[in-house]
Amino acid sequence: MHRNELRDYLNEWLEIERFRDYCPNGLQVEGREEVRKVICGVTASQALLDAAVAANADAVLVHHGYFWKGDDARIAGIRKRRLATLLGHDINLFAYHLPLDAHPLIGNNVQLAAMLGWTVGGRFGDQNMGFIGTHSLAGTAADLLTDIETKLGRSGLMVGDPTRKVTQVAWCTGGAQGYFEAAINAGADIYLSGEISEQTTHLAHEYGVPYIAAGHHATERYGVQALGKHLADRFGIDCEYVDIDNPV
Repeated sequence: MHRNELRDYLNEWLEIERFRDYCPNGLQVEGREEVRKVICGVTASQALLDAAVAANADAVLVHHGYFWKGDDARIAGIRKRRLATLLGHDINLFAYHLPLDAHPLIGNNVQLAAMLGWTVGGRFGDQNMGFIGTHSLAGTAADLLTDIETKLGRSGLMVGDPTRKVTQVAWCTGGAQGYFEAAINAGADIYLSGEISEQTTHLAHEYGVPYIAAGHHATERYGVQALGKHLADRFGIDCEYVDIDNPV
């Protein structure tokens, strides 16, 4: 598949023009024209780039790419090394941030819900990035945390009342602790995101709504895998997901 054909398809299907984002979405670094092998991952770290080189990949497809708002624009240190790896091996870098979080079919939030057995009932928050719905596990917040930890294969952190009965769950993957109050206003009995801030603990106790930090990386592994499978099924591209472990 030609690089530009893949770029145009992804940009349109993920509706990148809909979003106000902190980085450019789409083709961030241009490589060879023909794309047959794609390495997928959460973040375009050096370890993922090295895996792409070892696999003789034509492209890397990630959720967290480069050129974030507020970044130092100088190409030095690790930035030089990363770009040198891509350019030196003529590898394309495709990155989709908020569009991959929000997509209704293969997005991080929808895929996380599927992994946890949750049902999407609605959206909330800025740009409708937050999701709210129901779960199939009868019990308390502590019971829900145990189920989440089992399914994600890692420990989570919960603040707030572990004995609260939970019917309505709200979530937004990654670093979306700032949506906590919006989730509460939307009617959530508990809210899950990837990370936690100092003030989150106070909000959980004062509102009486538990908060679960399940891991930024852990909650955002599934969208890019689903996107890679979609490309493989639709276009016959060889897409391989490489998980670079991250405890955060």
